[in-house]
Amino acid sequence: MKKISGILFFVFMCGAFQLSAQVENVIVEKYYISDLNDATDTIGGGLPDRSTTYRIYIDLIAGSKLTKIYGDINHALKISSTEVFFNNEADGQTFAKDFSKVRLGENTVALDSWLTLGQTTRNAAKTYFGILKSDDTDGSIIGGANNDGGSAAIADGLLANNDPAAGIPLTNADGMDTMSVLPTNWADYGIIDITSGVDSTIFGSAKSRNEFISNDAGLQNSGVTGVNPDSNLVLIAQLTTKGEISFELNVVVIDTSGNTVNYVANDSILLSGEVLNRSLKYPFAQVCGCPDPRYLEYIGDRDCDALDSCRNLIVFGCMDTMACNYNPDANFNLESLCCYPGYCNDRDISVVCPGLIYKMHRSLPFNLFPSPAKNQITFQSPSFGGAAISYSLYNMTGEIIFRQNIGSSYSPVEVNIDLSFLNAGIYIFQVESGSLTDRTVFIKE
Repeated sequence: MKKISGILFFVFMCGAFQLSAQVENVIVEKYYISDLNDATDTIGGGLPDRSTTYRIYIDLIAGSKLTKIYGDINHALKISSTEVFFNNEADGQTFAKDFSKVRLGENTVALDSWLTLGQTTRNAAKTYFGILKSDDTDGSIIGGANNDGGSAAIADGLLANNDPAAGIPLTNADGMDTMSVLPTNWADYGIIDITSGVDSTIFGSAKSRNEFISNDAGLQNSGVTGVNPDSNLVLIAQLTTKGEISFELNVVVIDTSGNTVNYVANDSILLSGEVLNRSLKYPFAQVCGCPDPRYLEYIGDRDCDALDSCRNLIVFGCMDTMACNYNPDANFNLESLCCYPGYCNDRDISVVCPGLIYKMHRSLPFNLFPSPAKNQITFQSPSFGGAAISYSLYNMTGEIIFRQNIGSSYSPVEVNIDLSFLNAGIYIFQVESGSLTDRTVFIKE
């Protein structure tokens, strides 16, 4: 039974692990939608009217830290759009940590496309980090009166569009706030050319591109939390495009116990230490499934419940037709349950496979009925010649459930046995009298 218990423990622990996953969600925020005034600027390059700026946040459980976004040989980092991405030609940056705060008030710099791990700007006095505009309560340093108006010197400044599709206007909330604990040890690879220093990907203005796919790229630091430690949202990218975006992200998280876990968007290959998280792939492919772990169709990591998909109750058993206790009704094989002549996993084969015993010695004369039984079964036998009689009930794994001494008798024996305490299933009934033992199988409805 230890092996069986271990398997069941593993099943339940898998469910517990899914519930305690460090990456709870990925949030895509519409940060801004450009208008005709923004399109007048030529300093930063052409920004088409009605381009949308998106911000992507990794939603972590409280106490965990994001330390890396990456693509490797098994899990590509993919970010794409149906149109090219916008990058400011004057003061755009590949990584948001390299922005000087004062530059964000110039032309369309604040709409540049970039990667980050939380941080959005740097200056001598304060370091800013990304936060949802809806959670930003300290006003804005960009847009409208805080903007220089670009090449056309727009009197009221650029980035002033208040399109409700983008939520709170940038003139009211810039989605930035400060934190006292700053990440260190920044490093990157596979994005900026190490020889020329040029970024020709979607995060640089050297070439107009609509897709970045890499199996050898990353941005990392010592680990960062969200500005709000409870919601713990960490900004990882800003993307501006007129098209529809899609992405597959892979991230490294330091969990609440200090362990490092890799969360990936694709499970075609999963190595040790890697965990699939479907929210890292956008547009999100919602997976609905059975919420009941008693069914074969159960999906622990599901997005919504589909009760009608719970169709087949799990029946544990030996599914090897060569085993003496082969269970044709089983749909979940437990190899450790299987019994064979000469090997029964340290259990009594005569108990596990009573049918095998019938062929080995004379059986005791008795009847057991009805089968299937509801709440009671009757044991009948002729005289045992004064020998003591006892019976036992076993489950199909060979575990004893109940034992009862009947006593001795020279007369026929009839005993009604209460089964109300048993769950529905298949059981073994064993009779013992002197040196003789016999068994049969019955069903409890």
